[in-house]
Amino acid sequence: MKNVYFLSDAHLGSWGIPHPRQQERRLVRFLDSIKEKAAAVYLLGDMFDFWYEYKYVVPRGYTRFLGKLSELTDMGVEVHFFTGNHDIWAYDYLERECGVILHKQPLTTEIYGKIFFLAHGDGLGDPSKVFKLLRGFFHNRLCQIAFSAIHPRWSIWLGQTWAKHSYDKHKETGVPPYMGENKEYLVRYTRQYMQHHSNIDYYIYGHRHIELDLQLTKKARIMILGDWINQFTYAVFDGEHMFFEQFVEGESRP
Repeated sequence: MKNVYFLSDAHLGSWGIPHPRQQERRLVRFLDSIKEKAAAVYLLGDMFDFWYEYKYVVPRGYTRFLGKLSELTDMGVEVHFFTGNHDIWAYDYLERECGVILHKQPLTTEIYGKIFFLAHGDGLGDPSKVFKLLRGFFHNRLCQIAFSAIHPRWSIWLGQTWAKHSYDKHKETGVPPYMGENKEYLVRYTRQYMQHHSNIDYYIYGHRHIELDLQLTKKARIMILGDWINQFTYAVFDGEHMFFEQFVEGESRP
């Protein structure tokens, strides 16, 4: 039985990351290290810091990462790509060219007899009115059409500039640490969701850039995956056990 892997939040291409090529290579080396052991890889959002697909144009770069995704899918590994709040505008390029399975909404699925609820995590219980407003704006189809009318030379620059502004803001204030079960909005959302979905074993999210593994009931467990900017953490399900690991060059460690 092969493993199933879960990771998120690489923000590839971010102008705020000091050595973006080195970061991409590290992610590619990780994917290469698991390709023979993986039945599936779930990328739970914000793998790109900004991504917008035109009919004939996609952002430059990411060739090592996209090539590795293509290699995995060519080998028969399922690669599931979830859009996050930074790479909302993925359409059919990644599916057609790289063979990934694209998800724009949370997914409930069965893996080796266990039920998983998988999502990036944005929009799930976040109390910020500003974030809700921006998220609604970015998901609005008319706004997307208007944005696509801008020449890629300027629209992609605008998107990357906005993403860097967001990164710089969070870098200045720091990622809020785990706030406890009563204040952590993904935990609160999950507890509410559980009331009407008692069959789910694992809830797995990205988005928050913290590493969290919390047993909510005897059955239900929530995991937030950290990131691939500073933490390089991921979750593994081997068919019986679910556990966190961290990718260290040349090895994996619990």
